[in-house]
Parts: sequence; structure tokens; C-alpha cells
Amino acid sequence: MTRYGAMYGPDITFLGVPPCDLDVPGEWADADVVILGAPFDGGTSHRPGTRFGPSAMRQACYLPHDGSRPALALRTDGLKDLRVYDAGDVECFSGDIERSVRVIEAAVATIAGTGAIPVVLGGDHTIALPDVTGVARAKGFGRVSVVHFDAHADTGNSEFGSLLGHGQPMRRLIESGAARGDRFLQIGLRGYWPGPETLDWMAGQGMRAYEMSEIVSRGLDTCLTEAFEIAVDDCDGVFLSVDVDVVDPGMAPGTGTPEPGGLTSRQLLDAVRRVCLELPVVGVDVVEVSPPYDHAEVTAFLANRVVLEALSAIAFRRGGGTWDPTRPLLDGRRPE
Repeated sequence: MTRYGAMYGPDITFLGVPPCDLDVPGEWADADVVILGAPFDGGTSHRPGTRFGPSAMRQACYLPHDGSRPALALRTDGLKDLRVYDAGDVECFSGDIERSVRVIEAAVATIAGTGAIPVVLGGDHTIALPDVTGVARAKGFGRVSVVHFDAHADTGNSEFGSLLGHGQPMRRLIESGAARGDRFLQIGLRGYWPGPETLDWMAGQGMRAYEMSEIVSRGLDTCLTEAFEIAVDDCDGVFLSVDVDVVDPGMAPGTGTPEPGGLTSRQLLDAVRRVCLELPVVGVDVVEVSPPYDHAEVTAFLANRVVLEALSAIAFRRGGGTWDPTRPLLDGRRPE
């Protein structure tokens, strides 16, 4: 994969971090994190446009693209405290889903094989299959649990006669053995899909799904704490997969399959922070941002902040501190 930048739009990196070419290991030998674009939307079942997601996420910010973002809450700078590079986009031909999945998996496996954390910008959720599989090739099949934020389970068997697509990746991951069903945690499900047959299959795999009614009743933090205990049991790492449609479409309209009644953007950011503060995250993807359906870039801005929240929290966790969310940023007292 020779780096040629973005498939769609200008050749920019994520908020100005250094570029790298995966074919030139010396350019990123010290990487803690490598950002990778996967501009594929050939697996969508409804509205396309997520091929433009990586470009939108890389540039959705009103601050200078200077490779630095100090986080007020955590007092870390995820782009400076970690060594972060951007490898550009994987070449994804929208009409060839099998080839696209294959090249994404190879790129992710290359990154994860060095010990760096791949952060993949989608793209539709088809890419979760090569993303998690690529990490599993480095860490071991069945050794990586998945924490999956989504309105939809993505455990269908086929769509339009295809076993690959954005409604099937989680089933394919479990069937292949890359991920374990009993270490697959889904948060934010709601709506009117899937049906009983698919739910029965999920139950047979030992999957744990937190539907929005349960989250509202028990509280998001309670559900996350329970999910985290499962995620770290007999697994060596956690893959975080975030579909922006987990958020209510009133706050994230730019997506292909909007489902009313989801998390708020604040809840998602807090949850992502907790995941990356408390769990050994070894891979991340953020998917289903469809700029043609966005309004005032609000979905792209949210997805950009999801990435920053994850990186800020990973940097804090590596620093070994204990975060106190009640600590004031400033308490009004002047230093002595």
C-alpha cells in the first residue's frame, strides 16, 4: 500500500499529525497509534455516502490543524502524548467488496503487528470485519473482545444475497473465530431490526446486548461497568467499534440508517472516554458518517471528537494516573 493520501478530497492528515506510508516501516517505527482511512460504502443497505467519512472526520475542527489537542477534562494531549501517524486511505473500490475487505484487513494487521493501535475511519460498518480480524491476526483469534456502540446489531446472515455488508460483520467475525460471541458487548441497540431468528442466533453465541430501554432503566454507567467486566474476562485486549448511528439522529443526522431514540452525543463521548480509560484498547474504528446527509457538519464533528476522546483517554491510561471526573478545571483560587 503506497500512501497516496485520501481517496476523496484533499491529502490531509487527521488534524495535522505526521503522515506515514505503511510500506516504509521506518516512517512510523515509533508509532503508538496509526490512523487509517477506509472509505468504503459498498456494503450499505440504504443511504450511501460513507466513502466520504474519513475525509470529513480528518478535517472537522475549528482549531488549527497543528497536530495538538489538549483535552480539558483529562489534561492530556492525545496527539502529542502519543506518537500518532496518519497512513492515509486504503484503496477501496466500492464495487468490489471482497477486495476491499481483504486490503483493509492487511493494512490493519500490518499496524497491529507492530504493537501500535490502529484507529480506522470509515466507511460503512462492513469494515468492522477486516478491522477486528486484522487486530486478531496480531493478538490471536478469540483473544480480543469487542465493545460495539450501535443502533443495530449487525448480525444478519445475508443482505441482497451477499454474506458481506454493513449488516453482517459481527456475525462473520464470530463465525470465523476472530471474535468470541460471549465476549461481544453491544450498546445502544434499538428499533425494529433484527427479528427473532437473528436474536436467537445471537443468544446462542452468548452475546450481550444492551438495548436502549435497559440503558434508560438501569443507567448507562451501570451497563458499561457490567459490560467492562465481561470484556476483560479471559481476553487480552478490547476492540472499540463506534457506529455514529448509536446517537440519536437529532444529534447525528449524517448517517445512512438513522434510528430515533439513541444516546446523546455527550453520553457517547463519556462512554468512549470510559472505555479507553478503563480497558486495554488495541483497536478502534468509527464508522457510518455520511457527509451528504449531514447538517452543518454536526455528525462529522462528533465523530472527530470520538477519535480525540479515545486518544486522550488512551494517553491518560498509559500515564498511569487516576482520573477524578469531579475535579474542577479551575476552582477560583489563585496560586499561593
